[in-house]
Amino acid sequence: MQTTSDLNIVETRPLPTPAALLAETPAGERLAQFVARTRHDLHRILFGDDRRFLLVIGPCSIHDLEAGRDYARRLAALAPQVADRIMIVMRVYFEKPRTTIGWKGLIMDPHLDGSHDIETGLRTARAFLREVLELGLPTATELLDPITPQYIADLVCWAAIGARTTESQTHRQMASGLSMPLGFKNGTDGTLKAAINAILAASQPQTFLGVNLDGAASAVRTRGNPDCHIVLRGGSAGPNYSPEHVAATESALAKAGLPPRAILVDCSHDNSAKKPELQPEVMRELLAQIAAGNRSIMGAMIESNIEAGSQPFPQPRAALRYGVSITDGCIDWPTTEALVREIHTALAVRG
Repeated sequence: MQTTSDLNIVETRPLPTPAALLAETPAGERLAQFVARTRHDLHRILFGDDRRFLLVIGPCSIHDLEAGRDYARRLAALAPQVADRIMIVMRVYFEKPRTTIGWKGLIMDPHLDGSHDIETGLRTARAFLREVLELGLPTATELLDPITPQYIADLVCWAAIGARTTESQTHRQMASGLSMPLGFKNGTDGTLKAAINAILAASQPQTFLGVNLDGAASAVRTRGNPDCHIVLRGGSAGPNYSPEHVAATESALAKAGLPPRAILVDCSHDNSAKKPELQPEVMRELLAQIAAGNRSIMGAMIESNIEAGSQPFPQPRAALRYGVSITDGCIDWPTTEALVREIHTALAVRG
């Protein structure tokens, strides 16, 4: 018989079931309670019942576990000092979308050598998320592959859907079943329609193809996720965090019947012209809007690492500089700490 399927498949590697991996590295009752409490606090921030400012901050992606731990310890020491006005959530990003090709993140390629040892990547991701939570830091990640949440979502406090996937029906359906608050980024062109439509779709019940905890293909039915919101990240036309852009976003959200207060601004990407050193300036402009009375900007996202900038990849792992991103450029730790304290001081105007 003529073969008509799997013509381009080279290998299929079985993975452990989500249930097996969760049993191997369980959240435990204490961490589960912390995640649930954090998600509840995030819900209150989204709907204006908690006046704290949400700051999602950390490396563009995790590639070096020791540097990631180092950063997490520094952030965990800083967070309690500003906790009365800022809720800090650490970026723990394991999946990276690619326009063409490139390193897809720690889950897909944990050894950084193209071996794509996904089983090790999933185990590593769960273990690292637990380490961050153990420090008392809430976790944030971008969810790219629709199967990934079954393996790690119980350890994630806040999630994002990126600009490239906000229009994806698959990701909107996935978001409708997720248990954590989630931000949809505006499209790469900077327009809002795709993100607003995504929020509306994710808030409704959906049925889609997925896998259950035993790894079996399943029809997944959801009740909808009420805690989705928009993330402004700029676009090909330029930044979109100005007072005029924020007002237009408020209007578009209200017109769609969505809470106009729940706007988070990504200080990186096109809002900083992809120049990481400009992120503090973007943040200061947001603080100026808040000082002028804006109540819709409920948070911001900043890409930060131990050292500033980024380094080329691929290159030999031994040649990589410690604490420097191999994906998007970041601000360094001294700049980060000073900026967080500046934000805390500036937010005193909100009472």
